[in-house]
Amino acid sequence: MFIGEYYHSLDEKGRLAIPVKFRSAFRNGAVVTRGLDNCLFVYPQKDWLALADRLAKLPISKANTRAFARMMLAGAMELDIDKQGRVVMPDYLRTFATLKKNVVVTGLYNRLEIWDQTRWNQYRKGTEGKSTDIAEALGDLGV
Repeated sequence: MFIGEYYHSLDEKGRLAIPVKFRSAFRNGAVVTRGLDNCLFVYPQKDWLALADRLAKLPISKANTRAFARMMLAGAMELDIDKQGRVVMPDYLRTFATLKKNVVVTGLYNRLEIWDQTRWNQYRKGTEGKSTDIAEALGDLGV
């Protein structure tokens, strides 16, 4: 289970250190893809395969499902983790997420999200300001 916020830096080669406590979850591989809200999603290989299978089964006759599957699947790239626990974030994904030097790695149960630190702080502040409304809406979903 991934939880928490971790502040890291991208080096000049676009490498990012995966937080130590999460590295064992990626020993069988990892996949990074375009996420929602202009962040990146990083999945352990097993969870990625399950998600990709569900996306592949969506009806191709619906424009929104085609678009979402394209965004997630076409944007995906397998990651190699080096001996220091670093991964190279592909240029096109760094551009998509507007990643600069300072990034935030957030744990969201079955995936990590990679955010530009400034964007994360703005997003978090806005979401925290609406937390009561969000909680009320989630109550309708049984949360």
